Amino acid sequence: MSEDDMSDRTMRAVTINEFGGPDVLTTGRIARPEPLPTEVLVRVHAAGINPVDWKTRAGHGMAGLQTLPLILGWDVSGVVEEVGFGVTTLAPGDEVYAMPWFPRPAGAYAEFVTAPSRQFARKPDSLSHVEAAALPLAALTAWQALVDTARVTAGQRVLVHAAAGGVGHLAVQIAKHLGAEVIATAREPRHAWLKELGADETIDYTRRRFEEATGDVDVVIDLIGAADGTDARSVSVTRRGGLVVSIPSGVSDALADAARQKSVRTSPLLVEPDAAALAAIARLVDSGTLRVEVERTFPLEQAADAHRLGETNRTRGKLVLDLAQ
Repeated sequence: MSEDDMSDRTMRAVTINEFGGPDVLTTGRIARPEPLPTEVLVRVHAAGINPVDWKTRAGHGMAGLQTLPLILGWDVSGVVEEVGFGVTTLAPGDEVYAMPWFPRPAGAYAEFVTAPSRQFARKPDSLSHVEAAALPLAALTAWQALVDTARVTAGQRVLVHAAAGGVGHLAVQIAKHLGAEVIATAREPRHAWLKELGADETIDYTRRRFEEATGDVDVVIDLIGAADGTDARSVSVTRRGGLVVSIPSGVSDALADAARQKSVRTSPLLVEPDAAALAAIARLVDSGTLRVEVERTFPLEQAADAHRLGETNRTRGKLVLDLAQ
């Protein structure tokens, strides 16, 4: 078999053979996947990085659902290379983005991915692949929390914890689009930016406890969870009948007890693939209503460095692997 034939059947990918620190991420060449019926093969131009990636790499998060060796990553933006039998909605050459398969492995840290065609949506026209790759998991999480779970309506007060992060900065904008009054918690250097995105109030949680600064909210989007008791403390600022959506750690016993005492509703949330929501998100992006922040990009070979930066929990918006670098 010639070298050209080999290159046609293989791809660059970042794999892990054991769970552990960032150094377990290694780049090499592996067999390229082939699309099954109803699937598409997408050439990945960029792959978004999310906290679930480094948590899974470390043996937490979705690690229990994965099999080693593993290609991490769920956020992709790229171009359809091939379509499997039965695919009617996409064609080779289409620019698409998606969060395929979650929480099953999607293998986004690679040059190609395969997944059901209807888990992909057309990439926002106004975004580069790098920007589009930063959207799917974070934007879908915010959308499914605010639109599908909380059903936020105009005039409601929405508190977003960790508002400067990947999910948080998109949740601020989507809540504002829905007509809500938005309160955002973040460190003070992020406040001016969050107000540009639509936050009506900002709280520096390092200087003042949020429950001393606000109250009577209808919905809390909790992106911190049980750390420092943020989930249970959120009940104290939520009106009777309001809702706390606890995303990273689900509904803890402390949250459930506090909510029961105040007649506040609670809900966990685990994001799901949703092409229809991605299409709606793309329309918001192209209309100028929603924008995504990419703090830094890395080449595929520097995925470990990207994880090290992400684990500091000090990034503004998202980190992205740019396969063109």
